[in-house]
Formats: sequence, C-alpha cells, structure tokens
Amino acid sequence: MSCETSSAWREFRYENIPTEQIVLIRLCLSFMQVRTLSEKLHENPLSSLLKSILLCLPFIRYQINARTELAVRYNDISPLENHHCAVAFQILSLPECNIFANVDPEAFKKIRQAIITLILATDMARHGEILEGFKQKLDNFDFTNEEHVMCLQKVLIKCCDISNEVRPTEVAEPWVDCLLEEYFMQSDREKSEGLPVAPFMDRDKVTKPTAQIGFIKFVLIPMFETAMKLFPQIEEIMVQPLRDSRDHYEELKQLEDSMTEESSFMSRLKKDLKSE
Repeated sequence: MSCETSSAWREFRYENIPTEQIVLIRLCLSFMQVRTLSEKLHENPLSSLLKSILLCLPFIRYQINARTELAVRYNDISPLENHHCAVAFQILSLPECNIFANVDPEAFKKIRQAIITLILATDMARHGEILEGFKQKLDNFDFTNEEHVMCLQKVLIKCCDISNEVRPTEVAEPWVDCLLEEYFMQSDREKSEGLPVAPFMDRDKVTKPTAQIGFIKFVLIPMFETAMKLFPQIEEIMVQPLRDSRDHYEELKQLEDSMTEESSFMSRLKKDLKSE
C-alpha cells in the first residue's frame, strides 16, 4: 500500500478506507454477482466499482457552513466529492499507482469521466434528484441507452455507498456506533463555532434507534426497492435484510421508550413521596 494513499486518509471512525470503503467494495462485488446485472453491463463491468479508490472524508455541511478551504475551492458544490476526485487522480498519476498506464487515451478519458460522475453521485444532497431521475426511466429502461445505464450506475454506487445495514446486525451495528460518534463530534464542533447543527447529528436529540429507523425507512429501503424493480434477485439478499434491520431498530426504540416512560414515572413518584 503506497504511502501517498495512506497519508491521504483521515482519522475518522467510519469514513475511511479500512472501514467504509471495504463495505462499499463488498457490496459492489455482490451487485456484480447478480447474473442479470453482470450480463447487462458486460461492456463496462468495473463502472460500479470505481468509487473504491476514494479517500479522505470530513463532512460536507460542516465544510460549507464553516467556509473551509475545500468549500471555497469547489464553490460549495459537492466539496468533498470533488476533492475525492482530485486526490484520486493525483494518486493515479504516480507511476507506481497508475493502473491506467497502458489504457488508450480515448478510453481513459471515458473511464475518468465515469469515475468522476459516479463519485459526485454519492453526494447525499443529490439523493432525491438521482433517485427520481432513475425512477422516471424504469418503465422503459433500455440497457443499450448510455444515459439510462449511467442513471442505473449512479443508483447502484449510491446503494453500495450507504449499504452498511444490508449486512447482518451483529456486523453492521458497530459501524453505526462509529458513524454516530462522527456525527456527534461534528455537531459538537459546530456548536462550539456557532454554526447550525442538523438534528440528526445532535447527541442531545438523537438515539441510535431513531436515527437508523428514519434512514432505513426513508432512504435505504426506497432506493433498494427501486433497484429491485430491475433486479428482483436482490430482494432476498439485500432488501429483506434492510427490512429486518428496520424491525430490529423499531424493537429497540419500543424498549427505549418503555424505559424512558418507566424512568419518568419513578421520578414523579419520588417527587410525590418527598412532597408528602
């Protein structure tokens, strides 16, 4: 592993190469094992895997609100994803890292554009736009249409990018803890700098069950179920695990709510006893 690559990593609990990118790569490979998908995309089988090059990740909203160097450099437009593209191609330009050294210049141009397009698609600020664009093409989806295929690839890379909950709960949950800790660290910093804080990142307002229920129900399941319309095979291996994960966190929330209610009751009881 090159020192150039490792030196670009950030010290984050989840968003770094050894954790999040391994999750992403594994799900990319799972998608490519879906027979229909690998056959349909046979001319460009690596397109959905290209984001595996990706590197350093402090969070987007903080970058923009704090007017950091990255946000200024990229005019607040997907600063982290644009930074990822730049760093990736800087590394790929090094002789010892240039996996495209023997690729025809015209082919490399297309590969580079595909990499950039897919990386930028992982900006969650564009989630609704990308998913809606894909839905509009579903009824008449054409695997020979480059625009249709690119829409599909964007959705697949997004599925891979935020796929942690597809894995078994005992595997996925520790990474949820790591991700929440990153959120809390960011919100703590935002509070200290007088910046707006997103409710889902505020340690005083968020619990793991509430955070995951919303994310799974309103982001993950709708996106994977949309992809499932083209590839029914993923229901058993990807969509059902998401439903199971949603049910798991809903059970945890019920337990959490009952404990909160019990604690509140005991507090009121103690207060009443003291007043007698």
